[in-house]
Amino acid sequence: MPEAYERHLVPVSFRPFAIDLAARAAALRPRTVLELAAGTGALTSALLTAVPMASVVATDLNEAMVIAGSAREPRADWRQADAQELPFEDGSFDLVVCQFGVMFFPGRPAAYTEVRRVLTPQGRFLFNSWGPPATHGFGAAFQTALEQSMPDGAPPFLKDVPHGYSDPAAVTADLTAAGLTLATAEEVTLEGVAESAVSVATGFLTGTPVSAAVQAREDAQALQAAVTQRMTEQLGTGAVTAPMTATVYTAHP
Repeated sequence: MPEAYERHLVPVSFRPFAIDLAARAAALRPRTVLELAAGTGALTSALLTAVPMASVVATDLNEAMVIAGSAREPRADWRQADAQELPFEDGSFDLVVCQFGVMFFPGRPAAYTEVRRVLTPQGRFLFNSWGPPATHGFGAAFQTALEQSMPDGAPPFLKDVPHGYSDPAAVTADLTAAGLTLATAEEVTLEGVAESAVSVATGFLTGTPVSAAVQAREDAQALQAAVTQRMTEQLGTGAVTAPMTATVYTAHP
């Protein structure tokens, strides 16, 4: 999964927003940075380029992601860590960042409480979260193709998890419950560029948890072909583009 995620999804959906988030991080001039849910290191690399004088600790709950990320971006200090139980001392970082990871935290107020604990008094928490499913051109095309190809019940993963935390009011409430204050919330739309619809389909089918539901079926191969064909019909052949919307949040203790 990490290899497919890195190959097919990171350049399209994650790298554009990593560049955006790293530029925002650089404006804060941090010296010590903690990254949560770092995945394979898209934001990690952007941070190290944008803030070369800062020390960066990159963490992820998934050991496979940590292994892949540390191999890809060895300049960071990689650790396997649960965002709800961070293995760091109080006030250790002046910036905590997270790119498209907060949606996966099972207990967000608990994770945000840990963020507050490890931040310095003047520290900042910078993170983003995807907008509603319809605001991500590639994700919406994939979900439509999946539902058409699996009329007996397509996995709702994209709608429920990556795009299931798109209400700024809910985010604000969780931050407040953790003792953090929301400073800014900005909606950002960027253009994603993929080498082909086939590549995007492959990324979603093999680089996300959707893969487990698909591979468990006897007709997995035919299903993958059907989803890929339908995505190509929607997006076109050759290189394809689509708008993607997220909200970028900044909070502080």
